Amino acid sequence: MAAFPWHSRNRNYKAEFASCRLEAVPLEFGDYHPLKPIMVTESKTKKVSRKGSTSSTSSSSSSSVVDPLSSVLDGTDPLSMFAASADPATLAAAMDNSRKKRDRDDNSIVGSDFEPWASKRGEILARYTTTEKLSINLFMGSEKGKAGTATSAMSEKVRTRLEELDDFEEGSQKELLNLTQQDYVNRIEELNQSLKDAWASDQKVKALKIVIQCSKLLSDTSVIQFYPSKFVLITDILDTFGKLVYERIFSMCVDNRSVLPDHFSPENVNDTAKETCLNWFFKIASIRELIPRFYVEASILKCNKFLSKTGISECLPRLTCMVRGIGDPLVSVYARAYLCRVGMEVAPHLKESLNKNFFDFLLTFKQIHGDTVQNQLVLQGVELPSYLPLYSPAMDWVFQCVSYHAPEALLTEMMERCKKLGNNALLLNSVMSAFRAEFIAARSMDFIGMIKECDESGFPKHLLFRSLGLNLALADPPESDRLQILNEAWKVITKLKNPQDYINCAEVWVEYTCKHFTKREVNTILADVIKHMTPDRAFEDSYPQLQSIIKKVIAHFHDFSVLFSVASTGAHQGPRDSERPFARLQDHARLCECQLCTIIDFSALTLEDEKRMLAYLINGFIKMVSFGRDFEQQLSFYVEARSMFCNLEPVLVQLIHSVNRLAMETRKVMKGNHSRKTAAFVRACVAYCFITIPSLAGIFTRLNLYLHSGQVALANQCLSQADAFFKAAISLVPEVPKMINIDGKMRPSESFLLEFLCNFFSTLLIVPDHPEHGVLFLVRELLNVIQDYTWEENSDEKIRIYTCVLHLLSAMSQETYLYHVDKVDSNDSLYGGDSKFLAENNKLCETVMAQILEHLKTLAKDEALKRQSSLGLSFFNSILAHGDLRNNRLNQLSVNLWHLAQRHGCVDTRTMVKTLEYIKKQSKQPDMGHLTELALRLPLQTRT
Repeated sequence: MAAFPWHSRNRNYKAEFASCRLEAVPLEFGDYHPLKPIMVTESKTKKVSRKGSTSSTSSSSSSSVVDPLSSVLDGTDPLSMFAASADPATLAAAMDNSRKKRDRDDNSIVGSDFEPWASKRGEILARYTTTEKLSINLFMGSEKGKAGTATSAMSEKVRTRLEELDDFEEGSQKELLNLTQQDYVNRIEELNQSLKDAWASDQKVKALKIVIQCSKLLSDTSVIQFYPSKFVLITDILDTFGKLVYERIFSMCVDNRSVLPDHFSPENVNDTAKETCLNWFFKIASIRELIPRFYVEASILKCNKFLSKTGISECLPRLTCMVRGIGDPLVSVYARAYLCRVGMEVAPHLKESLNKNFFDFLLTFKQIHGDTVQNQLVLQGVELPSYLPLYSPAMDWVFQCVSYHAPEALLTEMMERCKKLGNNALLLNSVMSAFRAEFIAARSMDFIGMIKECDESGFPKHLLFRSLGLNLALADPPESDRLQILNEAWKVITKLKNPQDYINCAEVWVEYTCKHFTKREVNTILADVIKHMTPDRAFEDSYPQLQSIIKKVIAHFHDFSVLFSVASTGAHQGPRDSERPFARLQDHARLCECQLCTIIDFSALTLEDEKRMLAYLINGFIKMVSFGRDFEQQLSFYVEARSMFCNLEPVLVQLIHSVNRLAMETRKVMKGNHSRKTAAFVRACVAYCFITIPSLAGIFTRLNLYLHSGQVALANQCLSQADAFFKAAISLVPEVPKMINIDGKMRPSESFLLEFLCNFFSTLLIVPDHPEHGVLFLVRELLNVIQDYTWEENSDEKIRIYTCVLHLLSAMSQETYLYHVDKVDSNDSLYGGDSKFLAENNKLCETVMAQILEHLKTLAKDEALKRQSSLGLSFFNSILAHGDLRNNRLNQLSVNLWHLAQRHGCVDTRTMVKTLEYIKKQSKQPDMGHLTELALRLPLQTRT
């Protein structure tokens, strides 16, 4: 192929932008106007019999204004008219929409401030696990009651179903032993799916059998550590069953005329639905064992709405009393938790039953220390400190339900009952977790007194102080008590030997200290943290808590001397001082070394992932440090941070980005004020980045930071500094290796280099030429580097880069560039369309084109024909977009490329068709008529 001259077409960017905008289509409203009277069509419809007999309908229209509200009273409301004429499918869809709306209404009974059960189940499943073997009774099915035994008589049908239930309870089940926890979970999921499948296939009795079987599993505490998770899994099945039964009965309330209202009353329910509902309750009442009978009835508690307005309020107290028959206190408290859960869903206003569950539980709580439970724990080898936390999920839920929107007087009553039970730590912890923080904070000293009297066996006091601290972080105690509260809590916390227990408490109480005391008290707390977390490098297991502590301090103190103050420890403290560590604060803690440096202390042998975590923590800290408009102090901080963290590349990268943002913010804030001082400061920021970038190891990190920092320098009118960044980036390109490490895997680098260079070209468009280095100096240097770079043998990235260069040079030949930098004169202003500049630009274009065409010639081989077609079409599109096709030789080149793309049948025909359609459309634009002739010269080849 012979060399072709390049002629860039003149671009009217504003017109092109306008042509790309979406076309505005006017909306035709006709006579509609929102304030115009509503015209309603009145329709009179005869009732349709339930047997499906046909009926005639008549309608008449009226031009008079009809009140849409009064029409409801006449029995002609839109919903009734819709239901009267709807087919069963449409009616089913309406019922489904009604159900969805009803579900939303039911869920909105309790406010968003009530934490739902769904948010707790995942945590319970993750926390309460076991490695012991489990067992499960799996229902094997029954042959009774299947096809062939059905009878038309309702009494026979009921008898058959009761026999099926008897058959289930008398041994139609198989015990599976030696299951792992995951096997157990899988079996429960299978049962849940079996329940859904049975229901879908209209095997309602089988579905009930599955639910009964699963409920029975809740009486088994043979692997006691797993019981809370078992409760979660099985109540999921109960919830599914309850929903299926409710929806089944609800669907029976729909006839051919209407859908049951969302807030219906029993009078709206037809006899068939009521009969079915009673039948379910009778079936459940026939279950012999207490626990499955209780759970299954509780799961369909909501169905009482179909029978009686007072059904739920009558059933809840009865079910509450049923729980008294459960002897195991752990099984009992979870049964109460489920009843409270169901009660909050269907009748949250019935507080009496919720409170009764709680007070009944308190009466039986002493059973935990009885012989039966203690013997069970001995048999399973479970210690009391491991057993008591098993109660927490159920107790916390019961307390949450009881305390929801409860008056403050209820808290007082509960505290008195806890005192009567000897201030049991587990109960006290649940009380503090459930009630509003304001109530707890107001009684802080009372709770501290109760905590002191608690028996630590099984539930340590430091957990109680942690719960108290969580409340005090949300609400303020009386001002006169604040110092005493801190002293009492810290006396217990500072004596903790286990570093993890200590840091979990300290993390909570740091926020309380920051809110109510000065930096002296905060420094004392932090000094104590360092003292506990430094031995044996205990801090390595507590990075999240330490980061949380730093965040809390920074959130409350803008004076960062709190984190970096240095002082000695007091040597002479009297007895009272040791008892009240915050009464006399004469010394500061040494925090610079230990609060940050100790956290990031690592040797040359530190693992990469540990360094990554440390860098993440430090970067989070750096982002939060702000000196407001004291920009010089901010830069000084970044300089000091660079010297401290010079071995952590992610931190250096963060610092460079922070300094660049600082430079842009400084120029923005100080615009028009102290311009010389501002310019000097910006140059200092630029110098910081230029000095720091070479110390980074990642080559693409350096390339991108050179480009970004150069853009910042250019935006701040630091032209010579911008040139220095861009020259440094160009000189670094030859060092790009063929393979680079990405997330531990070696990958080819060419695609990353192409991405960087494309971004670089977009910046070079607005970079003005240096007066001493000639026309397009940076572009020429970059082209030389690209030419000398050793590319992969079968790679086309070099030609794609040259195509991008062609786009850049075409944009540079325009009279006015597409974009500019404020207060920076680009080459369009410097040269003003000078003919010598345009000639130099065209020479570069021709050189680039020659390289592209030469590469296309080398692809004329069987294995490379597809690449040749793709690149040929790509180059054709570039000429179409940027070239002046009124030039005959360039026009002929585009035709040749079109034929080349189709020559071997490798290009997508649909792409060629769309391209040709685009050319024809563009030919209708002003000054683009020459494309009409070009379109005629571009045939579409068909494949035979």
